[in-house]
Amino acid sequence: MSIFRRRKADAETTVDGDTDVPELTDETGQDDAGTDAETAPVPDAPVDRSAGPFDATEVADDDGRLDLGALRITGREGMELRLEIDPEQQHVIAATAVLGESALQLQAFAAPRSGGLWADIRSEIAVAIAGQGGTADVEQGDLGAELRTRMPSAGPDGRTVFAPARFLGVDGPRWFLRGVISGRGAIDDDAAAPLLEIFRNTVVVRGSDPMAPRELLPLRLPQEDATPVPPAPTDLPTTSTDDLNPFERGPEITEVR
Repeated sequence: MSIFRRRKADAETTVDGDTDVPELTDETGQDDAGTDAETAPVPDAPVDRSAGPFDATEVADDDGRLDLGALRITGREGMELRLEIDPEQQHVIAATAVLGESALQLQAFAAPRSGGLWADIRSEIAVAIAGQGGTADVEQGDLGAELRTRMPSAGPDGRTVFAPARFLGVDGPRWFLRGVISGRGAIDDDAAAPLLEIFRNTVVVRGSDPMAPRELLPLRLPQEDATPVPPAPTDLPTTSTDDLNPFERGPEITEVR
């Protein structure tokens, strides 16, 4: 049985951080300061997607994955799926798979036909995090280049603590899939392994509608046994759908599988 419940974003650092990371602000792939030809990051080599993540044209429609609209996700034993809601627009803006003390947030975005969006986004995130006193290191993994970060924030006793996060990105045909691993999985490869498998098995449904680069692909509630969603409380913070911030989230609906 699936159990859905609306909830506010957790403040626990064991799974999620509570610090700011950069926002993607325009449709051209640039941040507020702009990016000229001399400082633009070098595009990544194409990632082998034969084992995923997949485009919707590469798999069967009735493959047993949970259908969330632009994303189709494979569940696994013990996984909790949280759907994050923009309280103003009442749109699902992200899906987060939680396993134990680790979490993987998933979002898909429209991308240009030429691809290469992940190299730009990764560079912007690294610059913004460094500007806030954190660290951001590029490492090569099975999915190509990824970003391992540590963001400073004030702890309960006033001392500075650092929240780790691991940013994943894959460019697909006219889409970009972004994943953020937080909690223990951000620093423990064994804990991250099942989340990486979920990321790999994700299917992106881009659709044929024209969309600006970096526009969030629309998500929706699962159609199976979902209870109606009540109106969002008016005192909850708004999460922009243009924001690639994994730590600023709207209310959530949780499915326990």
